[in-house]
Amino acid sequence: MFAITTDNNSDLPMTYLKEHDVGLMSLSYTVDGQTYDAHHPMPDADFYARMRAGAMPTTAQVNPEEARRVLEQALETHDCVLHIAFSSGLSGSYQSARIAAMELQEQYPDKQIAVVDSLAASLGQGLLVHFAVQMRDAGQSFQQTVDWCMENRPHIVHLFTVDDLFHLYRGGRVSKATAIVGSMLNMKPVLHVDDEGKLVAVGKMRGRKRALDDLVKRMGEQIGDYENKTFFISHGDCLADAEYVRDQVKEKFGIPDCLINFVGPSIGAHSGPGTVALFFLGKQR
Repeated sequence: MFAITTDNNSDLPMTYLKEHDVGLMSLSYTVDGQTYDAHHPMPDADFYARMRAGAMPTTAQVNPEEARRVLEQALETHDCVLHIAFSSGLSGSYQSARIAAMELQEQYPDKQIAVVDSLAASLGQGLLVHFAVQMRDAGQSFQQTVDWCMENRPHIVHLFTVDDLFHLYRGGRVSKATAIVGSMLNMKPVLHVDDEGKLVAVGKMRGRKRALDDLVKRMGEQIGDYENKTFFISHGDCLADAEYVRDQVKEKFGIPDCLINFVGPSIGAHSGPGTVALFFLGKQR
């Protein structure tokens, strides 16, 4: 059986990672002058409380040393390692993992390391990890799982909305004028992650509830013939809104299982409190 690793931008709960023996690389983040990471985290609710109070966190990608440490640890007990990385369109973490993998491949020529650019973020990346875990645990081979991930990563659909446009403005995702006017008019953007793994606006709705309903509406348009047995939702400290979207999806599409978790600080620093994101398999992103 092969090893699976990922990074903390997959936003999978630590309990899930431990239960399914998934190794974890960490992107770090700094809040009010103190640096944290997945191994020494700030509680998610505290992180968002700090942001609401005016903190402006900064983030850093996985460095090659951290990537090497996690991959080498997996190689100690496995002949093959599959690493599923945060989108290269949003971070250099994928490149750090590739550098580490190439170095380790020379050191361990009889072993195999595959680094997959998920082209995904948050629980979209987490959903790809989840499918890889299911395949591994069902007895699929290392190469079969790598090939499936590469073939199906364009079908991991991301749909999300944010509550405060100024966080997207800080990250360069919208203009200052858009943030000001949108906030005045109570406009809530609807965004997705495109085939290159980058954030793209796909619509805007007036009012929070309409934006949440639009996520579910777009799911119906994009799911196609794909049979989803589970879907994931991440949120920026707004659990009630995440549960509202979950209930709408279950009612409209009959998908039985849903995993809900926080948008972690490494992404939440850019999307802000009030983010709600919906992830599923669909015909297109």
